[in-house]
Amino acid sequence: MISFGIRNLKVFFKDKTSVFFSLLAVFIIIGLYSLFLGDVWTSGMSGVPGVRFLMDSWIMAGILAVTAITTTMGAYGIMVQDKEKKITKDFAASPVGTNNIVGGYIIGAVVIGIIMSLIALVIAELYIVAGGGEFMGVTALIKVLGLVVLCTLSSSSIVLFLVSFFKSNNAFATASTIIGTLIGFLTGVYLPIGQLPESVQLIITCFPPSHGAVLLRQVMMEAPMAVSFNGAPTQAVSEFETMMGVTLKFGGTAVAPLTSIIILLVTAVVFYSLALLNLSRKQK
Repeated sequence: MISFGIRNLKVFFKDKTSVFFSLLAVFIIIGLYSLFLGDVWTSGMSGVPGVRFLMDSWIMAGILAVTAITTTMGAYGIMVQDKEKKITKDFAASPVGTNNIVGGYIIGAVVIGIIMSLIALVIAELYIVAGGGEFMGVTALIKVLGLVVLCTLSSSSIVLFLVSFFKSNNAFATASTIIGTLIGFLTGVYLPIGQLPESVQLIITCFPPSHGAVLLRQVMMEAPMAVSFNGAPTQAVSEFETMMGVTLKFGGTAVAPLTSIIILLVTAVVFYSLALLNLSRKQK
């Protein structure tokens, strides 16, 4: 299983185009934010101390959540290529069990997702500091690293389940384009969750990666919020957090961080199990 996972890592990083496109969503979001989205939000909050640090941290937390999805999607492209080239038939004929083969794909995708997310984190921190912000403290950094692993595991499971239905690169490419387009909205990156209709907000609340984005925002925005909302009424802070997707609400009740963590863990278990069942069924 581990050897097969290493093989997938080598195949992925050998293709520089795949590596670039797996991070393309990150560059697009940073570009959009730098060109006009950032100015829209900071101008709307003029007079708030440290607003640039606050909003830069907000967008970068969302980018990390998006990266966990797009990079694992690119990693699972190897599995689709193996199917299209009939390489999977060679694997099926070998003494290696289906669980070990799928496990190798999972290991490769998760490791790739974590590596690429760490690269995105470095880019995010440099961007924040370049805008006048500060590097995260050690405690916050450790929390973010843990959340990166959790988000990658959860997102990887959902992506694996979806990819398990694809047999051609064309279908995979189409799905990647659709997911890459929608993911920014579903994680509240392009538009704050509070500005969307209630029906859409409910969909976002039920979308597991959104909980990863929320957890990352809570950690990365803790320091800038302490500066920007120093002495502000509790209600003002609560309204801002709800509007910007720093907290999610279900039925008017805020979703606790522990609940979001449990949702991500359960998502990983459920979707990995469903993907394994689907792939095992197709190989029979």
